[in-house]
Amino acid sequence: MTVEEYKSRVEKAKRIVFFGGAGVSTESGIPDFRSTDGLYNQKYDEPPEVILSADYFYAHTDLFYRFYFDKMIYPSVMPNAAHKKLAEWENAGKLLAVVTQNIDGLHQAAGSKNVFELHGTVHSNHCTRCGKSYTLDEVCAHKPNVPRCDCGGVIKPDVVLYGESLPEYAVEGAVEAIARADMLIVGGTSLTVYPAAGFIRYYRGDRDNLIVINKTRIDGFKNQLNGKLGELL
Repeated sequence: MTVEEYKSRVEKAKRIVFFGGAGVSTESGIPDFRSTDGLYNQKYDEPPEVILSADYFYAHTDLFYRFYFDKMIYPSVMPNAAHKKLAEWENAGKLLAVVTQNIDGLHQAAGSKNVFELHGTVHSNHCTRCGKSYTLDEVCAHKPNVPRCDCGGVIKPDVVLYGESLPEYAVEGAVEAIARADMLIVGGTSLTVYPAAGFIRYYRGDRDNLIVINKTRIDGFKNQLNGKLGELL
């Protein structure tokens, strides 16, 4: 697929859904997970998959937060061209929704409103004892210590950890939006993380309007553009 063909299809589309992963935010300075220099290829005492699990959070809360504050929180990053383009499409009535595996909140910061965060968000947190809600700033004020509620309970980020289920409202919203789409753009994801990657099977539109935009090619998809997402969207 050429860039010209892609742009022509975008121009004709009326109900676009964007499904994105970590590669959407790399151009904002947030590292991805599975590339050569990604988070999962760095060395820690435990693999990130272990540290970012529900079992580890409850068993080793201090070590979880040491990693979380160091590698998962990027308070100064800003939305990039990809985030802004998607918000522009939504504002123009062309984009139904953004379905994201990211937890950074950059889509909303760019102006997108209909965002389904399959893996939760760092911007929402709650006390595991009394349920009181806390903002990211309130959690980060405890850094490097374990954030605790006024009641003494541990504050947990509303991020989906390994071993936890995806949020029901996000799943239902994502499935409905993808099923209604006349174009599905998949960007910045290796499509290796399940169950999130399986959501594209709900797309019912023209298969030529299922388009992958990624730095590297993904097997099994006919229409692909390879390069920087912010430049190609």
